[in-house]
Amino acid sequence: MTDPLGIIPNHGPSGPAQSVSPAGDRGAAAGSPSFRDVLMQNLEQVNSLQIEAEKAIEDVAAGRRNDIDAVLLAKQKADIAFQMLLQVRNKLVDAYEEIKQMRV
Repeated sequence: MTDPLGIIPNHGPSGPAQSVSPAGDRGAAAGSPSFRDVLMQNLEQVNSLQIEAEKAIEDVAAGRRNDIDAVLLAKQKADIAFQMLLQVRNKLVDAYEEIKQMRV
């Protein structure tokens, strides 16, 4: 029986199986970003959207801005981005829990 993921060590006639690197990017093509890099980039984007929205709210409260619709749009954009990131996190936790329950 073969291991499609290459996780289970194979000490048969073909030699040991490839080991998975700590970053988990063994299956990634050369030059493509790892899952960790993509996730960190999205975290930074969500953070910058939230900082931008908070700055816009502070500017309206201080009287430096008067375009309420742009401020509301920035706040909603930050909220939607955060909710999407939270759903990705929830899916990752669900997948981890499912993998944790698997019998080997």
